[in-house]
Amino acid sequence: MYLYSPDEIDRERANHQAVIQGADDIDVKRIGNLGELAFEQFCREYLPVEMWEWQNEAAIRRCNPESFSGHDFEVFGYEVDVKTSRDVSAFRPANLLENDPDDDIIVMVWHRDNEDALILLGWERTETLKSKVETQEAYSGNEPEKLAHLAARPMNELQELGPNTAYMNQKPENPFKPGDRVIKAGDEDASVGVVIEVMPPEKNTGAFGQELDGEAVRVAFPSALDKGPADWREYHPGILASYCVDTEIKLWTYKHENLEFADNPYVPGDRVIKTSHSDPNTAVVVERGGDGNNDSVTVAYLGDFDDEGVWPSKLAEHCDENGIKCYTYSANELAFDKRTD
Repeated sequence: MYLYSPDEIDRERANHQAVIQGADDIDVKRIGNLGELAFEQFCREYLPVEMWEWQNEAAIRRCNPESFSGHDFEVFGYEVDVKTSRDVSAFRPANLLENDPDDDIIVMVWHRDNEDALILLGWERTETLKSKVETQEAYSGNEPEKLAHLAARPMNELQELGPNTAYMNQKPENPFKPGDRVIKAGDEDASVGVVIEVMPPEKNTGAFGQELDGEAVRVAFPSALDKGPADWREYHPGILASYCVDTEIKLWTYKHENLEFADNPYVPGDRVIKTSHSDPNTAVVVERGGDGNNDSVTVAYLGDFDDEGVWPSKLAEHCDENGIKCYTYSANELAFDKRTD
């Protein structure tokens, strides 16, 4: 068995993709998406990246309608479909075949009620399922216990269909996730970027088609995001990739070792609070790193002015021209204002 615990990003993407696709039953489609994510994580850890492909990878990562395919994955040349259910009776041989008789292999994924954990119970060849159903149909009388079972081979046996990859574990050590604020490593005057998507290993190509070791990370810069048709800060990090692709916002690809978390993550337009205040007022960042100090953040409080309609890069100029009082703090004195109105 293989346990997969979806994080907030995966849960948001699984649901939003179901909504964008216009699924008749959003809950069923979301759970199916989570099942595919669970199997993708298994493949990523234990199977050579060049020998499997997820048909719906781009659809889930970018929350777009999936392109039609009769199966979810191709693994070692086999067509694999992932079935996800809370009811384990759905994994009885006859039930599996009734819903999906045409693929080579079926992977069975069980999920908890609140969808916080999914377990890959196992997998089975479709031909084997057919044989088991025929045996059950041919048997007369009370069905013996040895026939009344869930068909499932252990997940680690899936490796036996391909080359010898015993004890293989290749889960990348990339530390970033969508929404993180990053800078180019070693650059003291680097611009802050926003992580939009982390590419799976088989998609690791950078500029001019050169391959990257480890996972590639795609970043957008706030100056480009601010030019989009909506306030990108109001989007959940999990669907930023969908937003950027749909609105043609330029993304930059980096090797993850070439990035680091920004000690000062704030950029003009961010809403922040001062953490030492017991009942903090919301402020808007008008400038980052003033007077050559990369750790400083200059803000104006929303009670003093209305920033609506002011371009983020023009906030400092707007405050100066209109006599709006600004305050400068160290980055570690502030936090993003995550409160909702």
